[in-house]
Amino acid sequence: MLKYMLIIFAVISLLTFIVYGLDKHAAKQHTWRAPERRLLLFGFAGGAVGALLGMQVFHHKTKKAYFWAVNLLGLVWQAGVCIWLLLKP
Repeated sequence: MLKYMLIIFAVISLLTFIVYGLDKHAAKQHTWRAPERRLLLFGFAGGAVGALLGMQVFHHKTKKAYFWAVNLLGLVWQAGVCIWLLLKP
């Protein structure tokens, strides 16, 4: 089960990373942007690693404390699920 959860988190993180990159590109082009709620949801709902990497690589939303808080909280629960599955008999 752990293997499947890691794959799910990896796929969601990859998608989240791409969304952050696209949103940063859209910001530079002054075109339609993804709502902040969507970015936060992607990070919290399994893509925390991708969100945190996207924030750093694309220098996107790094000054907004609530983005750090939500994504770090997402990272904590996602790591907790993995640890629980690892220790589960």
